[in-house]
Amino acid sequence: MGFKRHATAHWEGNLETGQGRMSTPQSGLFDGTRYSFKTRFGDEKGSNPEELLAAAHAGCYSMALSFILQNAGHTAERIDTRADVQMEMAPGPHATGVHLTVSAKVPGLSADEFSDFANNAKENCVISKVLGIPVTMDAKLA
Repeated sequence: MGFKRHATAHWEGNLETGQGRMSTPQSGLFDGTRYSFKTRFGDEKGSNPEELLAAAHAGCYSMALSFILQNAGHTAERIDTRADVQMEMAPGPHATGVHLTVSAKVPGLSADEFSDFANNAKENCVISKVLGIPVTMDAKLA
């Protein structure tokens, strides 16, 4: 049985001086969160699609690792994941890769076992699969 998730975006104006709002109506987490050229390509406060992609990847990966560990009879006390989306501007803005930095506390697991589980999660996380760009990772037991 499948399901759908959705978000919305509204934009007004040209690329450099316009602005938009993004919302996640199902969860209500974002309700008209502002984004613009300066929040995306500069340092102005606000959100941007790449930040949301990074959040989605970090969350997806953490859940995938938890699931893989659970199926192997282990429970993580904690999993902390950071996702960095690498962007390049030429020949036009595009993502070239994602780097995951993972730290987890999993009692009774060796570093080699953890590495195998962490790599399995990286390869099989839904967001990793859909991206079509390289995903690299540094994963360690805390």
